[in-house]
Amino acid sequence: MSEFSVRRYLRGLKYPFCPGCGCYTVIERFLLAVHELGYEDLKDFVFCSGIGCASWIPSPYFKADTIHTLHGRSIPVAIGVKLVRPDLNVVVFGGDGDLAGIGLSHLIHAARRNVDVTVVLVNNFIYGMTGGQVAPTTPLGVRTTTTPYGSFESPLDVVRLVAAAGACYVARWTTVHREELKEAFKKALKKKGFSFVEVVSQCVTMYGRRAGFKDVADMLQFFKRASLPKDEAEKLSYEELKDRIIIGEFIDVERPTLIDRIHRMIECLRR
Repeated sequence: MSEFSVRRYLRGLKYPFCPGCGCYTVIERFLLAVHELGYEDLKDFVFCSGIGCASWIPSPYFKADTIHTLHGRSIPVAIGVKLVRPDLNVVVFGGDGDLAGIGLSHLIHAARRNVDVTVVLVNNFIYGMTGGQVAPTTPLGVRTTTTPYGSFESPLDVVRLVAAAGACYVARWTTVHREELKEAFKKALKKKGFSFVEVVSQCVTMYGRRAGFKDVADMLQFFKRASLPKDEAEKLSYEELKDRIIIGEFIDVERPTLIDRIHRMIECLRR
């Protein structure tokens, strides 16, 4: 296998992300995972994304077929692609606002149906691209442009929701956990069934300054301090888990996929 370089998989266009944005780590870790799985290019992939910072990760920057959809609608488009071309690796990239807010119903039902696609949710706790509004994952008490006195809502635990809905593989890591994140991407891409990886990512421009962080390094140090393995978290109370980021693999199982069932029915009808 050739030596890894992100340039092999990118078109050479300049990304629009702010300096220090966690999306850069997500790109490098994902493409390294692809490389280590033996893919020298992205011809066997199709990427779908919606609206938001994380949605710019694949489109138009990856050397691949990409579909940029309406806000929150990337998952149903990805399902359509997979139904027509089950031989392809179909991957969705999106932020917490795009996938856990605007498009939450699609996320839940894709997991319930066990559609054979991979979804990567980059969680920066805020609507970063559209003005810094409160998001479904914004921590309690954090100020945003729409909650100047702090958020009054409890954040949504997306990984537990997706796992309960029926996904086959679910994991959460932060941008600090670089090796674990890469391995999670590899597992998700190899998994037959619905796979979901949440990446807790830094957004200094829209979230960090309002949440009281000095700079990127300050946010990354917080990720290290706040991260808690899933097995340890299960022993603690609700109050003890306040301000912690629970990391690890939440589910890893095998079960029939929606694509399997549909294509079995097609074969039966052809007989």
